[in-house]
Amino acid sequence: MSEDPRFVLDADVFIRAARDYYAFDLSTQFWEILLEHAGDGRVCSIDRVKKELDRGKDELAEWANNQFSDAFASTDRDEVVESYREIMQWVYAQTQFMDAAKADFADGADGWLVAYAIVDRRIVVTQEVLAPDVRRKVPIPNVCQAFGVRSVDVFAMLRMLRARPW
Repeated sequence: MSEDPRFVLDADVFIRAARDYYAFDLSTQFWEILLEHAGDGRVCSIDRVKKELDRGKDELAEWANNQFSDAFASTDRDEVVESYREIMQWVYAQTQFMDAAKADFADGADGWLVAYAIVDRRIVVTQEVLAPDVRRKVPIPNVCQAFGVRSVDVFAMLRMLRARPW
């Protein structure tokens, strides 16, 4: 019997859902699904994503702090730090990415997200897509591919969770 998939969510999953297709006033079910599966350990995010969400000072930040706060895992673990270090070495060794893209990646939560996924054996959920030829950004799926980590979008995650929000 296969183990249930476990996911770690990128900031863009929360932000795009809240601003677009799962706005809080239109789809409470989506947010309830995240809470339900956070409660059973199948869905989480990381502390550095929470910091990105907090900058919004909006309904999403309030939800993250009041309802989802226990589901933000700490990246302050030796294994995660070491994994992050390896990811950053790989990113800086890639001649394809512009220096500004590498610096932007280093400043954000994305590398930490992949590092956490490696250590905790999770699937990364992001709305970013694999872009082999991109130069101006370091896409999360590119990093995931390089490190053997699966990445999916939010809709694939919902299907894998067998979630039926409507």
